[in-house]
Amino acid sequence: MDEAATRVAEALARARSAAALTGAGVSAESGVPTFRGAGGLWEGRRPEELASPDAFAADPELVWRFYDWRRTRLAAARPNPGHRALASIEAAIREFTLVTQNVDGLHREAGSRRVVELHGDIWRVRCPQGCVDEIDRRAPLPRPLPPRCPRCGDPLRPGVVWFGEALPAAALTEAERAARTAEVFLVVGTSGVVEPAASLARIAAGHGALVVEINPEVTALTDIAAVSLRAAAGSALPAIAERVAGATR
Repeated sequence: MDEAATRVAEALARARSAAALTGAGVSAESGVPTFRGAGGLWEGRRPEELASPDAFAADPELVWRFYDWRRTRLAAARPNPGHRALASIEAAIREFTLVTQNVDGLHREAGSRRVVELHGDIWRVRCPQGCVDEIDRRAPLPRPLPPRCPRCGDPLRPGVVWFGEALPAAALTEAERAARTAEVFLVVGTSGVVEPAASLARIAAGHGALVVEINPEVTALTDIAAVSLRAAAGSALPAIAERVAGATR
């Protein structure tokens, strides 16, 4: 891995613009639990049945109990060396955009500043009518559930993208811009099968970027990667970040 990490670090140190796409594999190293409960169900229901606009309209209290369960398990998670290494790389490069499919907020907590959250933030609550849109990390939800908008009284909703919803237009536009302009594009801890996020690496490759995959497993994006590091983010990224810092001093 040393030779590949050095190649990637040298490319990043030369780059005027770089970007990264991260997925669940990065947060898994922080002990972030999977979307599903034991046996793939939560209280006998598939999570996809709860993470949807229809489910929220039918029973907002049930949906919020599910998200309260998820938030409670996320509350103990902290950024790992992979998260912190990405923040270090950002600090060393003139223009760096981090695009993530994760909703746990750990990239921002690690110090990353230019973060595009394609699927939202589980710590955000917002009013469907647009009255309230705020982040209250790790604060207990008010009881009884669901929390309600202080202005209109409607149930607030989690600030995440649900099944059947489009990605936020502004986030997708910024992510695509980053992919088009990146000279180096890191793909970290993602299977590369969820669209439209997976297409970002292909956009970057089509515009001449050096696409670097960091994943212990072969993925759907391996074929387009110029460099593939078969390692976990928490080991590969710190090695790259250290080399980038040395090259840019």
